[in-house]
Amino acid sequence: MTWVAAVARLRARRESGVLVTVTTVRGHAPRDAGAKLVVGETETWGSIGGGNVEAVAIDRAREMMAAAKPEPELMDFALNEKVTNRHGVQCCGGTVSVLLEPLAVVRAVAIFGVGHVGLELARILARQDLDLHLIDTRSDILTEERLGVLADAVGQVHVHHTLLLPEGVLAELPRGTHVLIMTHDHAEDAALCDAALRTTHLGSIGLIGSAAKWVRFRKRLTTEGGHDEATIDRIKTPIGLADITGKEPATIAVSVAADLLRTFEAGGN
Repeated sequence: MTWVAAVARLRARRESGVLVTVTTVRGHAPRDAGAKLVVGETETWGSIGGGNVEAVAIDRAREMMAAAKPEPELMDFALNEKVTNRHGVQCCGGTVSVLLEPLAVVRAVAIFGVGHVGLELARILARQDLDLHLIDTRSDILTEERLGVLADAVGQVHVHHTLLLPEGVLAELPRGTHVLIMTHDHAEDAALCDAALRTTHLGSIGLIGSAAKWVRFRKRLTTEGGHDEATIDRIKTPIGLADITGKEPATIAVSVAADLLRTFEAGGN
């Protein structure tokens, strides 16, 4: 498997990893500059030459993966018999520098309802390196022509068309997915709020709408849904930054995106 495919596999599995690259070689070494190794939690792909260099790099990579905020790191190795190594002697005679680059688990966001605000929000979030899930019950909302504005997305966009209420998609979303509920139908929104609170692997849950809407929803979640106050408080509403009050779809989308990015910066994964 190529290193590119290995990185893609880690992303698809939502697993952290480290990309290890031989940056410089002086004298003789097992591999030339540019050789790469991908280190996952339990597997590795590729090679930077084996022996002590590779073993130490793997050990350090897994230490980095366990750290809260790992940073790229450069390691130097002397390949001669005079050096005491952790994993045996390598006496090729040269020196090697190796760069370790953390590969974080990408964030995931799900937008339920891709109407005017939802599409504007998708346009903004698609410019981020994340997995973006777009869910709607209306097939005409998810046409290739309408979603063509996302063609230059940096992130990976996943489109889900559901014929009935879209709660079933919640169980399929990756662990830690941040959910934004903004469908065209308040009944759909209410059902999604209830289902999201019952789905334990999600990240934050946000609901678009007015204070009056939330009063009705909160009462329903308590009386019909049987949720306690602490559970209901998982839902943030209204979403967006309070000091941005414009009601144009693009303005609301900017506000919601900024609020979500602030959640990311605060360590919301």
